[in-house]
Amino acid sequence: MKHTIRKSWAEPYKIKMVELLKMTSPAQRKKALLEAGYNTFLLKSEDVYIDLLTDSGTSAMSDRQWAGIMMGDEAYAGSRNFYNLEATVREIYGYKYLVPTHQGRGAENILSKVLIKKGDIIPGNMYFTTTRLHQELAGGKFEDVIIDEAHDPENEFPFKGNIDMDKLEKLIRKYGAKKIPYVSMATSVNMAGGQPISMQNLKALRALTKKHGIRVIHDMTRVAENAHFIQQREKGYAQKSIRQIVKEICSLTDGATMSAKKDALVNIGGFLAVNDWDVFEEARNMVVVYEGLHTYGGLAGRDMEAMSIGIGESVNDDHMHARVGQVVYLGEKMMEYGIPIVKPIGGHGNFIDAKKFLPHISQDQFPAQTLAAEIYLDSGVRTMERGVVSAGRKPNGENYYPKLELVRLTIPRRVYTQAHMDVIAESTARVFERRNKIRGLKMIYEPKYLRFFQARFEWIK
Repeated sequence: MKHTIRKSWAEPYKIKMVELLKMTSPAQRKKALLEAGYNTFLLKSEDVYIDLLTDSGTSAMSDRQWAGIMMGDEAYAGSRNFYNLEATVREIYGYKYLVPTHQGRGAENILSKVLIKKGDIIPGNMYFTTTRLHQELAGGKFEDVIIDEAHDPENEFPFKGNIDMDKLEKLIRKYGAKKIPYVSMATSVNMAGGQPISMQNLKALRALTKKHGIRVIHDMTRVAENAHFIQQREKGYAQKSIRQIVKEICSLTDGATMSAKKDALVNIGGFLAVNDWDVFEEARNMVVVYEGLHTYGGLAGRDMEAMSIGIGESVNDDHMHARVGQVVYLGEKMMEYGIPIVKPIGGHGNFIDAKKFLPHISQDQFPAQTLAAEIYLDSGVRTMERGVVSAGRKPNGENYYPKLELVRLTIPRRVYTQAHMDVIAESTARVFERRNKIRGLKMIYEPKYLRFFQARFEWIK
């Protein structure tokens, strides 16, 4: 009998060093979670077995990056590592001017202060927590113009990060182009489940914004992952490299904020990149106030060198195939167990639909927060909430109630094995089997800003 031989993929690297993980008992996890107020952000990392809290700053650096760290030029001004990074950003992304920051939200802060005036409207393909907060603190208001398919976890549309051009045009007609300083466009939309935007949609966006004289500012945190989906799913791009597609994406925008802690494979760092000299000049002056000198922006020379090398590694086709492949592997395992996840599977993690997983828990009892706590109790796997807690409150004090109530299982790059993915899927499946016995949470402490980081909860009796 002839057997069909699978063609499997494997990681394009070998393991050179290991970090031992702490194994915990159910009693230890129960105690740790209670002390953390049932918020996975407040758990100590030493009490976590497999950490899927975020892919931000948690990836494994390469031997070349570590070598680059040893070549750090820690000069206060004019570090050679800054000029290396500047040249890399120009070569790979195509942006003319670079302002380094300590991480992505530093770039968001400066961008918002430079471009947003009180009363401005900022359209975008779904909010992100820190981005929207900086826009609001600058006096602006975020308006969601993502396609409706993005709000439906079951919809398998391949580019759920796309902007709805009709929604955007209506906003322009309603407020006028002068009230819109820029369109906030993210590649691989995080809050939608790591969903990509198509090149066709980007070209349409560029044409519309050019017509009205509106900038497009790119949240390029996971641009290489987005490029992978364009390569795999969009006609005419199968033969193009990730590097080529990334460059084309960036060419359709006027500037970008970057958290280099994701795609660029570093533990700290980010930047603001723009093509407009006047915007650059103002941002360059402002970075001195909020971050550090314009040639380091809150980073050591070694950090900038590691970032420069990491950017080059991020656009390698083999790397990206393996990176997204691991996410897909976990997602398919979870679907085999009947676990409801956002479809299609995204680029940086899997997102569980907590509303479907825990239909008996109302959204004001925080089903996603509850589920994240339960997964940790089962196995020591740390995930995070992306629902009503993350959404925060409206200016009038009312909760935002997003359509998507998700638990994010974010996979750090080059860190875990397929065996770890099996453990994660099996743990989630065990929780799924006892889902009807799970009770919701109530919030007992809420900070003023970005409450999901520090809020505390307790079980509803």
